[in-house]
Amino acid sequence: MDGTAPSNATGPGKAPGFAKNPDKVLEFEPSPRRIRIKFNGEVIVDSTDVMLMREGGRVPALYFPMGDVRMDLFASTDHTTHCGYKGDASYWTLSIGDRTEENVMWAYRNPYDEMLGIKDYVAFYWNKMDEWWEEDEQIFGHARDPKKRLDTVPSHRPVKVVLGGEVVAETTNAMFAFEGNHPLRFYIPESDVKMEILTPTETTSVCPYKGRASYFSAMINGTTYEDIAWCYRETLPECPRIKDLICFFNENVDAVFLDGEELPRPESKWKK
Repeated sequence: MDGTAPSNATGPGKAPGFAKNPDKVLEFEPSPRRIRIKFNGEVIVDSTDVMLMREGGRVPALYFPMGDVRMDLFASTDHTTHCGYKGDASYWTLSIGDRTEENVMWAYRNPYDEMLGIKDYVAFYWNKMDEWWEEDEQIFGHARDPKKRLDTVPSHRPVKVVLGGEVVAETTNAMFAFEGNHPLRFYIPESDVKMEILTPTETTSVCPYKGRASYFSAMINGTTYEDIAWCYRETLPECPRIKDLICFFNENVDAVFLDGEELPRPESKWKK
C-alpha cells in the first residue's frame, strides 16, 4: 500500500465498542487552527483542515488529511492495531536524513460505520515528532482543546497541607486552579511552604495549558515522598499566575484543609 490509494466507500459494519459502551464519548470535529509538524528540520505537515478528536479517557488528538502530509517521506508497514470504536489502524514509518521513526503515523482506512468521518485522515505519535506549531506558537504535551477551561483564581481562604504528620504548607494567599475534570489544585507561595523539606528531582512534565513543571520530593522524619509537589518555573503566557508557586498532590498527602475542614481525597490517575 502506498498510502495514497482511496479506501473502501463503506465501513466493516457497526462498532462493537459502541454496542458494549453506548455512553462512550468520541467526537471528531473540525479545528480552525493551522497546525504544522516538524521532524529533523523538515515540515512534514502543514494544514488548515485539521480535525480534533476528543475521546473519553484520552488527551485530544489531531488528525490530518493525507493531502496535507508529505507522504513521500513515509513508507507503509505491516503493523496494525485494532480499536473497537474506530476499526483497524494501518501504520507508516517516517525517514528524513539520518533519522527514522517506525510506525509513527496511523490511519483508519476502513473504519466502522459510526466513525466513517476519520477515513483517510492520519494522526501522529506526539512525542516522536520534534515540534508542533499551532498558528505561530509552539505547543507542547498534546493538542489543546478549545472546549477546555482553566481558571486560576487568587483566594484568601486558609489552606493547610499535612504530610508525614507535619504541616508542610499553610497559607491565606493560595492560587486556586479549577481545570475541567482535574482535582481542585492549590498553588502556594514558597514563603508559606517548608521548602527545607523539599528537594528538586529530575522529573518534569509539560502541560499544553500551563507550561513546563518541575517536581520535588519531600523528606520527613527519614521518610521520602517522591515527586509529591511540583512548580511551574516556565509558564505559558495564558497562565502566568501560578509561576513559581508550589502545589502538592492532594491525593498523595496526609490531608488538605480548606477553611479548617479536611477535604475529601480526590480520585485521579496520579493517586499512589
